[in-house]
Amino acid sequence: MSCSVAVSGSPVFSPQRIPLTCMTSPETLAVGLTQNHFSPAATSNLSRSVPLLKRKRPARIDIPNMGLEAIEPPLASDGRREVEEECARYSVYCKRGRKRVEMEDRHSASVDLQGDSQMAFFGVFDGHGGSKASQFASENIGKRILEEVMSGEGEERVIGVEEEVKNGYLKTDAEFLKEQVKGGTCCVTAFVMKGDLIVSNAGDCRAVMSVSGAAEALTSDHRPSREDEKDRIERMGGYIDCSRGVWRLQGSLAVSRGIGDSHLKQWVIPEPETRVIKIEPECEFLILASDGLWEKVSNQEAVDIARPLCVDPQKPTPLSACKKLVNLSISRGSMDDISVMIIQLGHFI
Repeated sequence: MSCSVAVSGSPVFSPQRIPLTCMTSPETLAVGLTQNHFSPAATSNLSRSVPLLKRKRPARIDIPNMGLEAIEPPLASDGRREVEEECARYSVYCKRGRKRVEMEDRHSASVDLQGDSQMAFFGVFDGHGGSKASQFASENIGKRILEEVMSGEGEERVIGVEEEVKNGYLKTDAEFLKEQVKGGTCCVTAFVMKGDLIVSNAGDCRAVMSVSGAAEALTSDHRPSREDEKDRIERMGGYIDCSRGVWRLQGSLAVSRGIGDSHLKQWVIPEPETRVIKIEPECEFLILASDGLWEKVSNQEAVDIARPLCVDPQKPTPLSACKKLVNLSISRGSMDDISVMIIQLGHFI
């Protein structure tokens, strides 16, 4: 014998009452219910039908169909998922992170500056808190550096090119802060002039050069865990702590230098570190990349993978090298935006 018991206090039952009949017996099973227990009268006379509470279908729940909207970029975004660009002197490939709703990486490449085929500017910018800062830096920092460098031409230089590049970074930061928008960006830039390679960075974007197949890091990542950065932050009244294995400034940002970040400007400085290198025949190519690559691929591994595609005397394919590096990082679990630029230094000797 099978039957169902309904609780009268349940909101899914209506006050209508119907008899409950046992399907295995010709008799009608009478069950009287009080709040949560059987009434003694229900067991005294099984032939008497006692009405029960009738179940009422619950109201329909409307669940929104999100579809792909959950991973679509915000309205203010340009919607880019990947970007590629190439010419004889450089190639770049950028890909949006698998769990990112907006591509925050940007890049910049300008050749034949001032009509000089030996003067060029390149940069990779890794934004955080949106793409406003990386977009602004990619559009302006090269111009500011060029202005500073050209203003020192002609007569004997009063300051060195390192100071001129630094001024370009500082001016870009000051102009972005006037925009009063949130976010910041890490930067790595390469300015080529008169056979010199001037490489600068603020944050954890990195520059690695292939010298006859050996990887040479030209920048050092600016992270709160770096001893000199930690000391500087603490001297200025800040602090760093470790959250889920990552050292962060003020419990928030995982880098200690960059453009923007107005809410942390006291500690996040835009001042770059710069190296000037004479481009020699053994200087084969330069890789500029965001930390989306370097978190998963080592410096030497990146050079080893890119080199066969970049120094092929028949038909070099540096864009393929960029894509191969990006896809390798993704295959190893990177969820970050990844940007890789390869500059063929042989064109600037």
